[in-house]
Amino acid sequence: MSEQEHCCAPERSTPRPDKIKSNLISRLNRVEGQIRGIRGMVEKDVYCDDILNQIAAAQSALNAVGRMLLEGHMKSCVIDRIQQGDSEVIDELLKTMNKLMR
Repeated sequence: MSEQEHCCAPERSTPRPDKIKSNLISRLNRVEGQIRGIRGMVEKDVYCDDILNQIAAAQSALNAVGRMLLEGHMKSCVIDRIQQGDSEVIDELLKTMNKLMR
């Protein structure tokens, strides 16, 4: 398999099954709604602690999306690239995981 045939080719495209894509989009839509709600809270001068709790909930929801994507990435893209002899994917994965864990 050439580099352009595997899931994470240089154009950086990863096809996902419709069910997974739908689930991710649904979760991201909820996060987007949470962010709009937080902005509204700030505009209405809502109590700081209430806003901070909503921020924590939005971060948690976004982290859940990240975990889902990371799991799929590791089970497909990373494995495919390792099987093709591309060990650089490990360094890429480690950098990404470090960013996610900040």
